[in-house]
Order: sequence, then structure tokens, then C-alpha cells
Amino acid sequence: MDVGLTVGDSLERTERTIEGFDLAELSVGDGTDPDEIDVGQLETILAAADADLCVHLPFKQVVATPVPEINDAIVDYLSRLLEWAGTADAEKAVLHGTARNPHDTDLRPVFADQLEAIGTAAADADVELVVENVGHQKRGLPLTVLGDLARETETAVCFDVGHAYMEDGDDGVDRFCSRYGDLVSHLHVHDARSRGDTHLPIGAGEIDYGVVTDHLAGFEGTVAVEVFTDDVTLLRDTARRARTVLESDS
Repeated sequence: MDVGLTVGDSLERTERTIEGFDLAELSVGDGTDPDEIDVGQLETILAAADADLCVHLPFKQVVATPVPEINDAIVDYLSRLLEWAGTADAEKAVLHGTARNPHDTDLRPVFADQLEAIGTAAADADVELVVENVGHQKRGLPLTVLGDLARETETAVCFDVGHAYMEDGDDGVDRFCSRYGDLVSHLHVHDARSRGDTHLPIGAGEIDYGVVTDHLAGFEGTVAVEVFTDDVTLLRDTARRARTVLESDS
């Protein structure tokens, strides 16, 4: 199991925080044109830390809309980003599971088609696509819907523990892991509070990470600490706690 760190789109933050982590998850797209990223500098930073690369595809870009021409453009855009990720030797690419109207059941087959097309582009770039649960957000597909569509399309999952908690509490974490835990290849770990605080260090919120241990102990995938701070001590403490949770025998 490799434990890494989300670093946003900043190479400076990557260099300042990545030491001691196994991978950096770098955001690309939206306001960050990957062609403007200094790949040489990125490679130097990662080599110095002996860290691998994952990428996070655009946060605001939905996957599916009712308009075929827009959907084609979305696939083309994400395919370009995935091609760049492949040239940068990224291992995985995280995609938010979103639709223009996530509660429109007619859009779900469209989402599945889009996900398969994006997955093909990822495979062509030698990058593993992982779809992330964001059901607590306006455009995010509900947990069970995302799990069903991921299984239908044979797409790996980036399970965000905090997002699942914000959507449906510890029950949501438990339900998703019990039904779809075998699809989880990548994890986002952080803590959250039901009042709306999220991306906190593990231990600062309300999530019962024992639920994660119940289902994912012995996890062999990749993990990214997604805590919104540059305090390296807190970041490393969350990484340590995540390892304890996932390496537990119970």
C-alpha cells in the first residue's frame, strides 16, 4: 500500500510537502493547462522524494449532460488530459462522478457510456482511471448509483471516505464499502463533521474509521491524504493514522 498526498496544482506545494510520502496527486485541467506544467521540475521533485505521480482531473467538469455534442467534447478534453498524464508517467487519474442532473435517471446510461469512453482513453495512455464519489455535491451521483455504474462499466473507484460521510454518515461509508469495496483501487482520506467541515486531519472530526477497517483492512491500493493544510506534521499524522486503519488485522 502506498500512501500519498493531494497537492492541488502547485509544484511549490508539492516540493514543500511531499517528502516522506509515496505519491503526489496533482490537479490538472480547469485553470491549470497541463502543457504549462514544468514536467522537468515535476520529475525532479518526485525523484528527490522517491514518489510516484497520480493526477486529479478537473473538479468542475461534469461527465455527462443531455447534449451529445457536449458529451463528445468532454471526452475529447479529458482524453487530452489523460494523454498528458500518460506522458508524465502518472499511475492513476481521479475523475469526479458527476452529471448535469445526477438525479435524472435518463442520464445514467449516458454517464456509463461516457465513463467507458474516458476509461478507454485512460487505458490508451497507460493510466488507471478511478471514479470518485462526490454525492454530497450538487452534481455528484449518489453513492449507490455511482457504485452500480462503476461495476457495470468495470471502472475502478476512488473512494473518498469524507465525502461518503458527508453524504450519509458512517452508514454511507459502511454501505458503500460492503457493496463495492472490491472496486476500490484508490482512497482519499480525511476527516469531516456533519455540520459541514471537511478535509480535516483524521481524528479532528466525527468519522468512525473503524468502519473502514472492517471492510478495507489489508488494502493493497493507493491512498491520498486530502487534508486542506500545509502543516506537514498534521499531514504526516493523518498518513500514519490511515496506515494504522488500513493495515489493521481486524
